[in-house]
Amino acid sequence: MIINLKSKDCDFILSHNYIGYLSYIYLNKPYVVPITYFFKDNSIICYSSTGHKINAMRKHPHVSLQVASIDSVSEWKSVLVHGVYNEIEGSEAKALLHEFSLGIKDIIMRIEQKDLDYISEFSAKIYKEDLPIVFKIEIEGITGKLRKNN
Repeated sequence: MIINLKSKDCDFILSHNYIGYLSYIYLNKPYVVPITYFFKDNSIICYSSTGHKINAMRKHPHVSLQVASIDSVSEWKSVLVHGVYNEIEGSEAKALLHEFSLGIKDIIMRIEQKDLDYISEFSAKIYKEDLPIVFKIEIEGITGKLRKNN
């Protein structure tokens, strides 16, 4: 049986995961790539280096993010976010990058019971001159589905 998830259930899934699949358009073709994200205040916070994905989203800012928890073909949850790419700069970018790193570390510690050294290496980027591109996906809509075996 497939059930539509309520808004609070979609928010729960988004806030308890940190890897999703980002979809965007480049040269009139759809692309989907895995990305680390942090869900906060009805937006998705991400970062990336300059390249294909960033160039594509600058031209076509409407994107989607899919997050799934799959136990089997008959037991899964999936959330799809539709939103708009919004690049963040300056001190706001540094603050978001710091918040992102702390949020991801907290999720990993809570869910996977792992204390990660690489997060401290990553968060050191906030103090360097050449920051990665920090961006938000400003959420326009969220849908979710759940399938469970009865």
